[in-house]
Amino acid sequence: MLRVLKIGEEFGEAAEAMTGVLGANPRKGNSHDWQDVEKELSDVIVTAMVALATITTDAAKVLDERVEHLIVRSRGEGLSEAGTSDGVHSSE
Repeated sequence: MLRVLKIGEEFGEAAEAMTGVLGANPRKGNSHDWQDVEKELSDVIVTAMVALATITTDAAKVLDERVEHLIVRSRGEGLSEAGTSDGVHSSE
């Protein structure tokens, strides 16, 4: 699935833009601005969604369910005594 690999490429471009905003590469200095980072992060999101859409017929539903799960987890709702909502220890 080459589309999943494309996410890595887009992430690399986002990381490069962030490095450029921070001036973290002494050779290049401040080579990017925050709008570059915004654009690259948007590319990561779109690329991931395209990849998701190639493996499921309802990518929007899958994404919605995952976002809801993450929201609930971030609020600490529905946690079992084991520390996760499903009783499985996870490093997500």
